[in-house]
Amino acid sequence: MLELKGASKSFGDTVALHATELRLPQSQITALIGPSGCGKSTLLRLLNGLLFPDTGEVCFDGERMTASNVQALRRRMGYVIQDGGLFPHLSAADNITLMARFLGWESARIDQRLDELAQLTRLRPGLLERFPAELSGGQAQRISLMRALMLEPEVLLLDEPLAALDPMIRSDLQEDLRAIFRRLETTVVLVTHDLAEPVYIADSVVLMRAGKIEQVATGSDLISAPANDFVRPFVRAQRYLQSTEDSG
Repeated sequence: MLELKGASKSFGDTVALHATELRLPQSQITALIGPSGCGKSTLLRLLNGLLFPDTGEVCFDGERMTASNVQALRRRMGYVIQDGGLFPHLSAADNITLMARFLGWESARIDQRLDELAQLTRLRPGLLERFPAELSGGQAQRISLMRALMLEPEVLLLDEPLAALDPMIRSDLQEDLRAIFRRLETTVVLVTHDLAEPVYIADSVVLMRAGKIEQVATGSDLISAPANDFVRPFVRAQRYLQSTEDSG
């Protein structure tokens, strides 16, 4: 569904992503993980056309992404950022339906889709009339997810969507996200700094360092069979996972 072919990106003298080859299969959940500044968010922004590579190319469903087709391709993707990115002057419902109304969807179709998404994300209907400042962090992220899913995207991109939430809310949303992704069978790319999330949610994990991919594996293989001397201490630093693996 998504592919990087020798794609690289620099900002001035700083190389954010070295020439990278990566294929992200359809209907699979892939997590991008690594220390701060490793290039995972840059890679995600290349995938949705917010950035274009300096070398190589990014392909969506076999089509090379260019300035002329990026808007059309982006409408086939959903995107969730860390703080939700909700417009403060719009209600939750208006945030969710903004693009559908812009594209001229009929009211009945919008209302039906809104009801479907509220049920999917287990959001209480009364919250749809609230403004972002009146929502909790977990509620705001559910609204952001609904907005990303409104146009029934083929690909869902999430940039650390749970990072700012407290552990209890984060745990609940992790469970809901896994159930939603499995049900929709959407191609998902999730950026996170917490290895527990991809171990629980993702089909594969892409571990990065300094703009390069160090290992691509399942979460359990990353823990049990680290590829090199960077992966090993990175996994060891996730002490709660290490202790779980040892006790298991």
